[in-house]
Amino acid sequence: MRVELSIVAALALAGCSFAPKLELPEVPVADAYKEPAPWMQAAPADRLPRDGWWQPYGDPELNRLQTQLIQNSPDLQVALARYQQAKAYADQLRSGLFPSLALRADGARVRQSETSPPAGRSSPRYYNAYGAGVEAAYEVDLWGRVRNDVNAGKLAASAAAADLESARLSLQAQLADFYIALYGLDREAALLSDTVAAFDRALELTKERHQAGIVSGLDVARAQTQLDSARSQVAQNTAQRATLEHAIAVLVGESPSQFSLSPRSVALQLPEIPADVPTNLLQRRPDIAAAQRRTAAANASVGVARAAYFPSITLSGAYAFQSTRSTDWLTAPNAAWSVGPTILLELFDAGRRRARVEQARAVLDEAGATYRGVVLGAFQEVEDNLALLYHYGIAAESERSAVTSAQQSLDFAMNRYREGAVSYLEVVQSQTTALNAQRGALDLETRQLRASVALIRALGGGWEG
Repeated sequence: MRVELSIVAALALAGCSFAPKLELPEVPVADAYKEPAPWMQAAPADRLPRDGWWQPYGDPELNRLQTQLIQNSPDLQVALARYQQAKAYADQLRSGLFPSLALRADGARVRQSETSPPAGRSSPRYYNAYGAGVEAAYEVDLWGRVRNDVNAGKLAASAAAADLESARLSLQAQLADFYIALYGLDREAALLSDTVAAFDRALELTKERHQAGIVSGLDVARAQTQLDSARSQVAQNTAQRATLEHAIAVLVGESPSQFSLSPRSVALQLPEIPADVPTNLLQRRPDIAAAQRRTAAANASVGVARAAYFPSITLSGAYAFQSTRSTDWLTAPNAAWSVGPTILLELFDAGRRRARVEQARAVLDEAGATYRGVVLGAFQEVEDNLALLYHYGIAAESERSAVTSAQQSLDFAMNRYREGAVSYLEVVQSQTTALNAQRGALDLETRQLRASVALIRALGGGWEG
């Protein structure tokens, strides 16, 4: 009866927990972005769908590559394996909530000592020992050690799931960024190809005028320099494109030696990302969710460390058959059983438990600081890319105007050169200015597209949900 009352009392106390109340670090939160956009402190709402955030760019090839990335990316497979490890470990910890049950069977040939008890002249020196039975054990979780341990494991697995989603979003954004950069190089290559053809025609013109004695060989040399410089830029462009194509191949899990993308000249569409982004967008960032869950897991681990100061109580029981004969040993006379609690309280550990509590608190402090840093970094990323997207747009408008003016200047210079009013130096200067303006305009358009990808990634992968 006393044993039963002890068990009931222990179970009644099983709701205790020494984990401190979870308090996330305070993060300075502005009312709105400077560019502007609203903000609120993130919470783990990262399960909202993100599939297809790249589709507004309107490129079927990018859609195909994104699908291939999900299927074949080795980096994504690494992240998936880490999540599976964390989930399996959480399942291991969860088993501590339930009793363990084991089936035991053994048989041995024994020689007994002649001098140690209970040996004596009446005891056989040699005998057989057979046993079989069932053993059960259950730790009464008085102080919440097991529950906090299980909770920490669940939160760690949940953080690993957020890491997996963060890795997927990061790889998707990286692929989109590489693809847009490749697209920018293709557009630049088309411009340089046209420029080489134009410079080649200009060189032929100067040669004809030189042969006619109208201009000196200096004009021919200048035209040849312009042409060779443009050809050099074509080769540099080709080299940059090749390395980007190789990077895309590795991202989607293919060999760079067997992977190629045809040059694309169709313009990509710049997505219309709302300026007044809903506040729930930043709640979708999986890295913030992962950091918050790791902070909560570290908080639960403090409770586990604290519980070590209190006794552990294990309820155990066994039912077995024991005999010295191999025949008829599974019978009632050979039955044996035991049941009862085991209480263990460590009295002296030379400061080991105190050090473990301090370690757990330090881990909690680290996790909290990491969470705060991730949230502040999220602010910065969104602010940065809102600013880039906005100011690149203004710069692109000015650069397009500069392209028009530079082309007009080049046309005037070529006409004046044909009329013999100016030297070829003026043509060279106009050609250089026009080419730089055209390349600058293409570069700014590419930067805008890449900034839009970075902004969408900073918002957690889209703005709907």
